Amino acid sequence: MAEVIRMPLLSDTMTEGKIVKWNKQVGDKVKSDDVLADVETDKATMEVVGYADGTLLYIGIPEGKAAQINEIIAIVGKEGEDYKSLLGDAPAAVVAPANPQPEPQTSNSQPETSAPVVDADALAKSLGVTVIRMPLLSDTMTEGKIIAWSKQVGDAVKADDSLADVETDKATMEVIPYVDGTLLYAGVEAGTAAKVNDVIAIVGKAGTDISSLLGALKNTASSSKPSTSVETSADKQAANNTTATNETSASVANTLDKEVVSNTENGRLKASPLAKKIAAEKGIDLKALQGSGDGGRIIKADVDSYVPTVASTKEIKPSVAAAPVITFTPGAGEGFTDVPNSNMRKTIARRLGESMFTAPHFYLTMELNMDNAMAARTQMNAVSPVKISFQDMMIKACAMALRKHPAVNSSWMPEFIRTYNHIHIGSAVAVDQGLIVPVFKFADQKSLSQIAVEANGLYDKARTGKLQPQEFAGNTFTISNLGMMDIEEFTAIINPPDSCILAVGRIKEIVIKKADGSFGTTNVMKVTLSCDHRSVDGAIGASFLQTLKKFIENPVTMLV
Repeated sequence: MAEVIRMPLLSDTMTEGKIVKWNKQVGDKVKSDDVLADVETDKATMEVVGYADGTLLYIGIPEGKAAQINEIIAIVGKEGEDYKSLLGDAPAAVVAPANPQPEPQTSNSQPETSAPVVDADALAKSLGVTVIRMPLLSDTMTEGKIIAWSKQVGDAVKADDSLADVETDKATMEVIPYVDGTLLYAGVEAGTAAKVNDVIAIVGKAGTDISSLLGALKNTASSSKPSTSVETSADKQAANNTTATNETSASVANTLDKEVVSNTENGRLKASPLAKKIAAEKGIDLKALQGSGDGGRIIKADVDSYVPTVASTKEIKPSVAAAPVITFTPGAGEGFTDVPNSNMRKTIARRLGESMFTAPHFYLTMELNMDNAMAARTQMNAVSPVKISFQDMMIKACAMALRKHPAVNSSWMPEFIRTYNHIHIGSAVAVDQGLIVPVFKFADQKSLSQIAVEANGLYDKARTGKLQPQEFAGNTFTISNLGMMDIEEFTAIINPPDSCILAVGRIKEIVIKKADGSFGTTNVMKVTLSCDHRSVDGAIGASFLQTLKKFIENPVTMLV
């Protein structure tokens, strides 16, 4: 059955997306991981992936035109398949009567054995309800895990309410319904993942019977790509929707009472599941927080903004008596702990695995003299409104070197090499879940102070999981710095879609022999450039490092 491709939610503030370019045309064969189109949102230009194998049957939005969130932009299916009934202006699906009369048959006719196919989208339209699907919240996301539902079945919702907190491969974000109504269906349990475009909720008028729609959605999922989130809960949800409205409301109320216990009855604080999870990870006592949610309920924002007070401690003096040597006795036996991989860790493994085993890497190492850079940084910090780090200087130097060597600021494509006119520098940051790369847009055009201010904000968001998709997408070159961890030299795996990544080591003081024969000390730092040999040759990479060396060893040239 044909698969409808809709305009995905590519940023938390996006309401529409403009088709910049179609990478596939009607009639082209497409795979589930092919990029169908480049879409310009309110924050960045990102890619739309079809997540379906087949033939591109229909393009609904021409290049240069915008489409609203969830609007049909394309249809993928079998070659020659009739897709017109799937379009938004198609008539509502006709549901067969409960006891249909058999058609008169001749002696040569064959009985009809197949059930009529109901168009789920048209049925939803006729019922006046909106189907909420798992949105594409980052350019690399393939599934999202429901951390917690902010609304329960039977709750009234507004267009800008948060339905659920979803963990993607990059951060924890919110799903917004963009419609007013009542939550009629929640198809994915908290703690369970759903594929992009899977049905996760239905919003409509209170009391609407959606059992027929759930059946149509189940049939659609089973005939195209099986979706566990729809199939495993559709029957159960259909049964729930046949009960009276007051019974549903009572059930919801009982569930909420069990989940959040009132602090006026037994002293326990009200807190959302996501707030409890984050507080447990950070070791924060919920009793120390003041909730800002409904009825004093502690929410995620309260945990994120909490600053613990430093308690006074007494100095513990060691005992003067010598303790006897205790004979070693092994404790618990051998064992291990299995920690489930987060979506972020899965994505890191997939993308860097593809990069390492697809892109032919080669490495160029150069030693930089840091004496002038250290002196210049001290002088700049004496007048700068914000403290400038060596990483800030490296971002600026790389950006200016890329301007002189545009071939390094590129991406390998199957049929061509894409050289970018803009320079967006990614700076890798280690977080508890793995690694994320905040991006400094147009870094060559910014001053060192501007880069330092931006760095403080981006790094803080990265460590607290608040980075938005537009803040970690669009890199054209990446820097990975382990100098602050006393690493002298290392090689890094290229961060797709870049052609190169620079590994930066620590600054080290060494002894050198001067021209007059005496000995002295100097400060040096080693950098290693990992290059994709498909798009960057050795001479190009070496020339880039020579230019970078000039900027770092004589920082005043970056300010002219």
